[in-house]
Amino acid sequence: MSALTISLNFPQSVAGLHPVWKRPLDVCLTLFGLSAIWPVLLVVAMAVRLSSPGPVFFVQTRIGRDGKPFGMIKFRSMYADAEARRADLLAQSDREGVCFKSRNDPRITPVGRILRRLSLDELPQIFNVLRGDMSLVGPRPALPEEVRAYPTRAVGRLAVLPGITGLWQVSGRAEIGFDEMVEMDLAYAADGRLTTDLALLFRTFRAVLTGRGAY
Repeated sequence: MSALTISLNFPQSVAGLHPVWKRPLDVCLTLFGLSAIWPVLLVVAMAVRLSSPGPVFFVQTRIGRDGKPFGMIKFRSMYADAEARRADLLAQSDREGVCFKSRNDPRITPVGRILRRLSLDELPQIFNVLRGDMSLVGPRPALPEEVRAYPTRAVGRLAVLPGITGLWQVSGRAEIGFDEMVEMDLAYAADGRLTTDLALLFRTFRAVLTGRGAY
C-alpha cells in the first residue's frame, strides 16, 4: 500500500452504505453555516497569521471513503515544522492504539491551543464537505500511515465518508482509545439513519462547550 493507493476489503455489513439524504443535508447545512460563521473564519485566520510564522491553513493528506486520499483543510494550530517533528514524539502519545495524541504536544502554538480547545481549527473542513471529500457527520479521517497500521476490523470505518463530527467526537474524543473508537465508527457506519446524524450534530455543540478530550 502507498499513501495514494490503499486497497481495502470492507466488512459486508457496512460496505456500500451511502444514504441518499446525506449529501443534500451536508450541502444545505454547510452553506447555511458558512453564511453565519464567515466573520469567525476571518478573525481566526488573522489570529493564526499573527501568532507565528507560517500559512494560515494547514492541508494534510488524509484517507477518506473507500481508501481514497484527499487534502483535509484546517486552521494551522502548530508551528510550521510540526510535521518534521512528529516522528520524534510518537513514543509520547497519551492515547492507546494507532492514532497519536499528546496533551502537551510542544508543536502546538499558544493560539493553536485555544483553537483546539474550542474546535475552531476544524472549521475550514466545511470546504471539504462542500467538495464531497467529507460529511458533517462521520468517522474522523485518518493519516495514511495510520491506515497502513489498521487491524482488519478497523478498515470498516473507511466504508463511509469521514466527518467533521461524529460519535467519537461527542463521546470524549482523545480520551477514547483506538479500539473503542473503531467500534463506535463501525456502529455509525452500519446505522444510516437521518435521526442519528441530527442527534450527533446537536450533541456536538455540548461537546465543543465542555472541551472534553480536545487537545
